[in-house]
Amino acid sequence: MINPFGFIASLVYFKLAQKYKNIPFLKLFPPIVVSGLCLILTLEIFKIDINLYNASAKYLTLFLIPATIALGYPIYKNINLLKKNKRIIYLAFVIATFVSIAATYAFAVLCKTQLNITESLMPKSVTAPVAIEISKSIGAIPELTACVVVLTGVFGAMFGHKILKLIKVKNDTAIGLAIGCASHIIGTSKCVELKKEKQIVFSSLALVIVGILSAFLIPLFLKIVL
Repeated sequence: MINPFGFIASLVYFKLAQKYKNIPFLKLFPPIVVSGLCLILTLEIFKIDINLYNASAKYLTLFLIPATIALGYPIYKNINLLKKNKRIIYLAFVIATFVSIAATYAFAVLCKTQLNITESLMPKSVTAPVAIEISKSIGAIPELTACVVVLTGVFGAMFGHKILKLIKVKNDTAIGLAIGCASHIIGTSKCVELKKEKQIVFSSLALVIVGILSAFLIPLFLKIVL
């Protein structure tokens, strides 16, 4: 029988992080960061084997794909809004995907990073289920890719809106596209938290389309540059 500790602990910590997210200090961090840190501390303090945790916690990943698919509902609900902005949307997707891939590769080369690590970093702005599959398909390190994806999303959730405000981006369409393209579902969750419906729609669409484009463009990019 599988020990349910990991599954239950993950859910409990996440729900607690959501419940108390308005506490001044905790307000700075998305619930996924707070719950993750609590889990790490619990495992470390009580010397719990990571394999015991993973035995049941790994089943939570089964919900990632249906959760991503569920984002299609706000997109479908606002399909007319998307049609009105289709030209700028298509252009934003292509530019965002190419810049993300090319910039990541360029910085990795400048830092003389090993090739398999460079490849692992390239899907950083893609939602986790897709990013992990891309990483596997190009022979990278899926575990490293998963970590980078989470860090990218957390950074976007914490600072994305602040950065866009600092550079005086006020249009909800532009904000939603930027957040979704750069920080996938974790960044989108910040739009949900702020109850910005237009941002949610465009961010949801962006993370889905950028994921699909990345699945085609990353292997093609690597074939060209290597």
